[in-house]
Amino acid sequence: MEINSTKTVRELTIEIPGATRVFEKLGIDYCCSGGKTFQQACDDAGVSTDEVAQTLGKAGKPDSQDERSIEWQFRPLSELTSYIVAKHHDFTRNELSRLNALLSKVCWAHGQNHPELLRLQRLIKELTYDLIPHMHKEEVILFPFISQLETAASTGTRTAIPFFGTVQNPIQMMMIEHEKAGDILAQIRQVTGSFLVPEDGCLSYQTLYNALKSLEQDLHQHIHLENNILFPRAIEMEGLD
Repeated sequence: MEINSTKTVRELTIEIPGATRVFEKLGIDYCCSGGKTFQQACDDAGVSTDEVAQTLGKAGKPDSQDERSIEWQFRPLSELTSYIVAKHHDFTRNELSRLNALLSKVCWAHGQNHPELLRLQRLIKELTYDLIPHMHKEEVILFPFISQLETAASTGTRTAIPFFGTVQNPIQMMMIEHEKAGDILAQIRQVTGSFLVPEDGCLSYQTLYNALKSLEQDLHQHIHLENNILFPRAIEMEGLD
């Protein structure tokens, strides 16, 4: 499969069904670094462009129920924001609550032999403190305004000027916060040795690492939908207002 190496990761995730699944497997950052070229992203991940292109070519279309098969680039933005809240925000809130409780249990049982668990606990608390208000701001400020933009575009009217001036301002802040969350996820993966459970790890230890891996994958997809699809479309829509 021939891929223009100057295309951005974001463009490829939109054009190629299942691309995010391939990028996830190969360790290519497709959420926070979606603006990088394909060549840059491959270099950063330490993989060859030919290898990634071959894998993309072999990747079949995802199942119809998989969110990667939904053409969010063409669906209403209000539908996408509702999906993000129901699918990703709710999951993230529930998992962060569960992980904090589970980490306390695992730290009590294994913290003496595995001091890295204490650093992991601090990272999860930091991620929680960052993401909970972040998602709230999206739900009560940014997403409703994006819906207003969409309504205005469909009715030929104009939206009232919001207190933040332009949609680009809260979007820029959300993307900065996404990048910080991505950095914390990378630290979590490093601390856990890519979620490798130690030999003396109990069932709770295994459950913890499995949950952390699932959270990482979900947040990658969550941030991808916002950074690479929702936000660029909202900025473009405001320009038409």
